[in-house]
Amino acid sequence: MNQTVCDLRAVFSADVAEAEKFCMQFHELAAHQEESFVFVAELLLREALMNAIQHGSRGNKQMQVWCVVRLAHRRVIIAVRDEGEGFDWRNVPKPPDESLETHGRGVDLLRRYASSVRFNNKGNAVTLIVRSSNQLPKV
Repeated sequence: MNQTVCDLRAVFSADVAEAEKFCMQFHELAAHQEESFVFVAELLLREALMNAIQHGSRGNKQMQVWCVVRLAHRRVIIAVRDEGEGFDWRNVPKPPDESLETHGRGVDLLRRYASSVRFNNKGNAVTLIVRSSNQLPKV
């Protein structure tokens, strides 16, 4: 079976509008994929980019964010890196299930929805793998 591989790469300022443009490009690229798969992949892409902008770059538009998305049949790989100091991803507490907090759920969200989550040692880069067989977590 011939598998089409599509890469989408960008380096942009740590700006939400720039991240949004990149997400829209991904959405167009993935339009032929299963809807729930695209939803999960786009959710993870947005979360990783927002974390890089808000936490890694602290909203400093002079800093840059690097992103690569590779879309192949039934799988997407998302890699995001920022210029920030990083964080200790090994010691991020899991938020309580009943919590209504809107902050502090990013790493948990990545782990719930991705097939694989890998941070670099510094904590300023993450690689996510999503397979189309992933099911949405039960809430």
